[in-house]
Amino acid sequence: MDAPDRSVPLLKAPVGGPAERFAGALRGKHPAAIFFAALVSGYVLLALLAIGLGLLITDVLLDMAEVRHDDAEFVDTLVAERTPFLTDASEVGSTLGGAPLLPILVGLIAIVCAFLRQWLIAGFAVFVLAIESATYRVTSWLVPRERPDVHRLEDLPPDASFPSGHTAAAIAVYVGLVLLITSRFRSWGVRIAAWGIAVAIPVFVALARMYRGMHHPLDAAGGLVIGIGALIVIVFACRAAGVAAEGHSKVAHPTRRRRPQPAS
Repeated sequence: MDAPDRSVPLLKAPVGGPAERFAGALRGKHPAAIFFAALVSGYVLLALLAIGLGLLITDVLLDMAEVRHDDAEFVDTLVAERTPFLTDASEVGSTLGGAPLLPILVGLIAIVCAFLRQWLIAGFAVFVLAIESATYRVTSWLVPRERPDVHRLEDLPPDASFPSGHTAAAIAVYVGLVLLITSRFRSWGVRIAAWGIAVAIPVFVALARMYRGMHHPLDAAGGLVIGIGALIVIVFACRAAGVAAEGHSKVAHPTRRRRPQPAS
């Protein structure tokens, strides 16, 4: 009986695509080296994009009185509607998008996948969060922005409003998992349910962070860009490593020719 196919189509590089060309440019390198080369290259590009977006928001868009007013007013409206129930719900939303839940979740996924020798999926789970977190850290450091001028429900640095790291992490992890699931399973019922969850959780997290006075809407938009960017980087790195692994396997285990059978 054939072994079950546990491949994930999302992580397979299209023939002639950028991941295949990247792996080809580093031909002969170990798949892990190609994975990290793609990861670091993608991180640098994503960080530059996030920093550029942050500067556009803080130095250009917020100089427009209407944009600045609308960005602040949305948070003021949420804060004005605070109730004990909504405050508890916002804490749940924050937990869904931050530590310790997400590191534990991706860690467990990585352990299970490593046990099953599904290395690309293990790397996907761990490093999508690492890329998101590293991008958030460098961006919030280089693009300081004051948090909303409201009573904040958490004691965090007041000048780290941009971007929303919780929103970015929720997109990177939950949407990433759903991309893997819906790539592997073709059932429309599974796809609809999974994507409903994938969209609902980041929206819930973003609203919770704004409700708690930690971010503005434009900060959540920055988190959206970083979360999607982290997914693009990790998919590219996994695809490039997969191409390299296939080439490495062919070199290590060339197809054996059958010996000619003696004439009877």
